[in-house]
Amino acid sequence: MKRRAHESRTEGGTSARRPNRSALTLIAVLCAFPVVAASQTAPQAIPEPAGAGLVGIDEQLGAHVPLDLAFRDENGNRVTLGQLVTAPTILALVYYNCPNVCDLLLTGVAGMIRGLDAEPGKDYRVVAVSIDENETPADARRAKMISLETIERPFPPEDWRFLTGDRPAIERLADSVGYRFARRDGGFDHPVCIIFLAPDGKITHYIYGADFLPADVKLSLLGAQAGAIAPTIAKLLRFCFRTDPASHRLVFDMLRVAATATILLAAALVVFLLIAGRRRRKRIAEARATRASR
Repeated sequence: MKRRAHESRTEGGTSARRPNRSALTLIAVLCAFPVVAASQTAPQAIPEPAGAGLVGIDEQLGAHVPLDLAFRDENGNRVTLGQLVTAPTILALVYYNCPNVCDLLLTGVAGMIRGLDAEPGKDYRVVAVSIDENETPADARRAKMISLETIERPFPPEDWRFLTGDRPAIERLADSVGYRFARRDGGFDHPVCIIFLAPDGKITHYIYGADFLPADVKLSLLGAQAGAIAPTIAKLLRFCFRTDPASHRLVFDMLRVAATATILLAAALVVFLLIAGRRRRKRIAEARATRASR
């Protein structure tokens, strides 16, 4: 009887401790993975250019753009945002002499307009603003001509405006929508997106990239008309992706995602082992009670 009791105590004590030791081992091994991955990846990483960490979007949903900001249109006339944002507005921050991605963005907007079932001027307007204070109305006119031709159907010129401005106005507008850009090699590193504004200047939605589905844009415009904020997956995108300063595209951040997945997996395994250990201890206690009652 003493031997049986001793075996029961030994069995109970061992099974109660094993899950904890297993959990600690798993935590140590799994949490070490991101460090090992980092040490293996870091030597191969391409250094980012100066200012790359400044590039991105900090969404300002529900905030308002300053409608009193003054710019010059493609004809050199002074206009304020309040004069242009009189309907749901698609805002695109670009620069007209951009060698690659800005052309893709403007082409994407033109392609979207081509398939959009909405009335310009009433249902929406488009406003492009240069982030380069050195660009002129002539640059804006050239970009407008190319963009309107890309639509491949008649479009009211007054409903897609191309603006230039001085640096304070550009920076104030960029800050109001959370658009962070940086100068590099005579050009700019900048995010690629379009921003939806309600008629009162409220920021309601962001769509990222240079390819747009007319149906998605139509829904965003309807939301802007009602002043309804439509959250995006930007936070998830910012966590899982980073902006590549060279291509201006989102690239998958494997190290960050792998580290996070490892920690979550470790936490899930710890919870599982603790629950399993608790159930095992309960079964052992019940077995002891059964033997003691005999």
